[in-house]
Amino acid sequence: MFKDLLKNYIYPIAVFSGGMIGVGFLILPYIAFQVGIWPMVLYFLVLTALVVVINRIFCQICLKTPDYKRFPGFVGFYLGKWAKLFQMVSTIVGTIGVLLVYSLIGGQFLADVFQPVFSGNILAYVLVYFLIVSIIIYFDIKVIAKIEFWVIILLFLSLLLIFVEGFSQIKISNIFLSAQNTALNSGFTKFFLPYGPLLFALWGIGLIPEAEEMLIGNKKKLKTIITASTIIVSVFYFLFTLLILGISGSQTSQNALVGLKNFLPSILVTISILIGALASFTAFIAQGIIFKKTLIFDLKIKHWQAFVITCCPPLILYLIGVKSFKDLLSFIGGILLGFTGIFILLMYKKIGGKNIIIYPLSLVFLFGVIYEIIYFIKL
Repeated sequence: MFKDLLKNYIYPIAVFSGGMIGVGFLILPYIAFQVGIWPMVLYFLVLTALVVVINRIFCQICLKTPDYKRFPGFVGFYLGKWAKLFQMVSTIVGTIGVLLVYSLIGGQFLADVFQPVFSGNILAYVLVYFLIVSIIIYFDIKVIAKIEFWVIILLFLSLLLIFVEGFSQIKISNIFLSAQNTALNSGFTKFFLPYGPLLFALWGIGLIPEAEEMLIGNKKKLKTIITASTIIVSVFYFLFTLLILGISGSQTSQNALVGLKNFLPSILVTISILIGALASFTAFIAQGIIFKKTLIFDLKIKHWQAFVITCCPPLILYLIGVKSFKDLLSFIGGILLGFTGIFILLMYKKIGGKNIIIYPLSLVFLFGVIYEIIYFIKL
């Protein structure tokens, strides 16, 4: 009984949830401070609902499509070779960018934890990070499922420990301080700031084919598992955002865990940072495996070639000095994932989807793409 529960629900939910929980959530408290808590609540409600709907639509598409495809393969199957080419380029650019973000944060986390003991510069820790994730990517999803299950447990335990230890320092006024100090003073200019980063943090479309493959013989459970995973992750993000804001208030930093150093015991912050490093590890590995399989299944290249293409570009970009991640999250979330959402809706139309769902959601994604493009032009 428990073995079946583990195989059919717990592990698939762990894979999907663990893949979603990367490093994007660490910036959410800072963004909430920038725009105010009430706009952030609205974004959580709307984008969680949006992602749940899109995930369920893509589950439906997966169940109607021959197996062993990844997202560009789905696009090519339903929308043709030019759409597939566009999505493949977008997938490559987006995935390399995501893996670079994970590397930046993961390497910094490792340095924060181990530098006081072993010394060394941050480059050494980034190289160690790449070595570990590169080795694990060879072992495919079964290894990751076990790792991600425990990482999720540790993340919730970390949240609980921070809550218990920081409870006496939580101030409700800190949560609402953001609305007074930023949103009201800057009018409407920051209102759309959460869109890209929060969409990025909640997005898990690429993991759905992995979950489907784990559920051979039980694919009817796919929608339930994906929906439950998305809601669990969203609730976790929201509670994390409230907790960090309540403790750090106006001193909330872009990297939420590092910003707690001024408020909580150093040992607890170190443990939390270590768990953040583990989260970045599992997210990097999950995304890396998906990308590797995309290259193998959709481009028909050899395993070792797909591995090199997956693991080398992020490291090369880091070594040549590409080390900024805040705007990268917005770019990936608002633009690249926006196009992905539109493609999903177009595929949904091909299998007889309802226009009352397709057109309004397409406008949402299109508006997000336009906004992010204008935002980056103004930078």
